[in-house]
Amino acid sequence: MKISIHRSRRAATAVALGAALALTATACGDDGSGAGGDKGADGSGKGKIVFWDNNGGVRTDIWKQVIADFEKANPDIDVEYVGIASTEYQSKVDTAIQGGGLPDVGGITASMAASIAAQDALEPLDGRLAKSPLNGELNTSMVESLKSAGGGDALYSIPTSANNGVLYYRTDLFKAAGLAEPTTWDAFYTAAEKLTNTGKNQFGYTIRGGAGSIAQALDAMYGQSGITSFWNGDKTTVNDPKNVEALEKYAALYKKVTPAADLNNDFTKMVAQWDSGTIGMLNHNLGSYQDHVKAFGTDKFRGIPQPVGASGKRVQVSNPVDGIGMFKSSKNKDAAWKFIEFATSKAENSKFNESAGQVPSNTGAAKDAWIDKAEPTKLAAQALSDGTTTIVQLPYYLPDWGTISKSDNEPNFQKVLLGKLTAKKFLDTLAEQLNTAQAEWKEQKG
Repeated sequence: MKISIHRSRRAATAVALGAALALTATACGDDGSGAGGDKGADGSGKGKIVFWDNNGGVRTDIWKQVIADFEKANPDIDVEYVGIASTEYQSKVDTAIQGGGLPDVGGITASMAASIAAQDALEPLDGRLAKSPLNGELNTSMVESLKSAGGGDALYSIPTSANNGVLYYRTDLFKAAGLAEPTTWDAFYTAAEKLTNTGKNQFGYTIRGGAGSIAQALDAMYGQSGITSFWNGDKTTVNDPKNVEALEKYAALYKKVTPAADLNNDFTKMVAQWDSGTIGMLNHNLGSYQDHVKAFGTDKFRGIPQPVGASGKRVQVSNPVDGIGMFKSSKNKDAAWKFIEFATSKAENSKFNESAGQVPSNTGAAKDAWIDKAEPTKLAAQALSDGTTTIVQLPYYLPDWGTISKSDNEPNFQKVLLGKLTAKKFLDTLAEQLNTAQAEWKEQKG
């Protein structure tokens, strides 16, 4: 069975790669010069550029403010804004790569950088950044995360923000129970057990068992084990004995100190459940902070960085990083770069992230006064910049990563929660898939 599964995956990957290569060859011609066979041009640094927002609707208002500021500072450049829903953005970019019509500039997150760069549609930005006043002003871990996500050879996106992982906890419940805040994993497990009274429908924690569960489980694993790299040579560390032990402990929380409904909860259901009940702790990110404020005010909960391990160090898997990239087919790359540079400058990056509630990529913006008013953002920014946190980079660059981390293994993680699959078997299977995907990726790179 294992052999047939891996053969089918390799076959599917080969078909997908063949299709992608065929599309690329058709679009780019024989010269391999980039999307649509068009290397683009630096242009005059003036005129019109088109910007695609990868979170249209949610971030439209703030991007229009940034664009207005830019056009005021650069009256010889006009920016056309196009807002695209996050769920539709990747497919729209892929269609434009094949058929033409790419913008000059667009949102490029860590999770999409590899697939777009693999189609030769993005302009490397390392050289421009090296000569820019931005050089040295951007959060190092965010830059590294985006470069790693793109395959590691070039930087295809300049970071705007990070939506960092947060441990939210109910301060009122902790105080009533006489518990210390869960800044360590030991304190976390103690609180999860002590705050649980299943007879009264009170639980210490809510665990994510539905869509998006794998990244959260990996975060808990590496956070406890203290392992600081996803790879040891060409083999993944996910099934290291320390990670296996950590996952066993974490998965054992299900139904013991968590609601049974957690088995199928995605983040929206998990967040809503925490906001409406008497659950002690929740792992999510900065994006749900305002939901919690509406539910509890600011005096009944806190949002703090992930717990530290036995070594006293904090380890977490790569936080979702957003950024702006330049498309290779742009005819006005100098103007496009001016926009990227402006949008990630201290003042504009601060304005953007105050609205978005995320960690600024510009280290100067991360020190602005508004950060103090949003404690989870302030603490996340400190954790990312003060050397207390080690980021384990997830392999977003692998073509199979999305499939492996979702459809292949989310159902298996549910089996682990239910006790129908051991943590070791689950992680050994995951490791085998990842090692195969890594080997195929390296072979494709030559």
